[in-house]
Amino acid sequence: MMAAEVRMRLAGKRVLVTGGAQGIGRAIVAKMRAEGARTAFCDNDAAAAAHTCSELAASGEPVLFEAADITSETEVERVVGRVRERLGGIDVLVNNAGINSYFDAAAMTEQDWDGVLAVDLKGAWLCCKHVLPLLRAAGGGSIVNIASIHARQTCPGMFPYAVAKSGLVGLTRSLALDCGRDNIRVNAVCPGWTRTRLVTEFFAQEPDPVAAERLIAGQQPLQRFAEPEEVANVVAFVASDEASFMTAAEVYVDGGLGAMLAT
Repeated sequence: MMAAEVRMRLAGKRVLVTGGAQGIGRAIVAKMRAEGARTAFCDNDAAAAAHTCSELAASGEPVLFEAADITSETEVERVVGRVRERLGGIDVLVNNAGINSYFDAAAMTEQDWDGVLAVDLKGAWLCCKHVLPLLRAAGGGSIVNIASIHARQTCPGMFPYAVAKSGLVGLTRSLALDCGRDNIRVNAVCPGWTRTRLVTEFFAQEPDPVAAERLIAGQQPLQRFAEPEEVANVVAFVASDEASFMTAAEVYVDGGLGAMLAT
């Protein structure tokens, strides 16, 4: 039997992924590199990033890491400049960095609100702001924003996470329309329940985390959660030239949960 052909849809592309040290971000970094991209990522968790770099270096070409706080424009400008210097430019930006939040709208502080929106929405805008000139100079490119099923269908206790992710989808649509003439595609990938650190943190708040996870998994049409690699596979397609006529799209990787909730 012949070995399966390795797809290299991103050969020669220069990719920057935010929040790439763990979970979906790490899976995206690994997938981009596996498909031929020269890949860089940033994260504010230097220890986790070092572990990721070490693991990936053992299995192929090293990836470039830059420590960064994406809520700071100075930091974002520095990282984008560093990646441009090392890779010669940027063709694909994946805005993956984000945090969960669980607040009562009447009890959360202004500082709480600003902190969540700074990471989940403002950070994506700052990265777009500083990468867009590079994409325009290159004659086009792709931006993929990692939103969430909560952008459309949410549940009690997810405030203001759903607000931020809805805003990220709105940012996606607006930039797609504004940048289409520059051959820059902007799309959102919206995962459902995915086995990541953020999901683990969510269940840790429950009185019986194991029972809570079992209950939620049983409510999924596919009776399980996604693995980060399954989301990364979709991101790689959306970022690649195979999706060359796709822009302003919301792509749901939710195992059918959104369809079930819509009925």
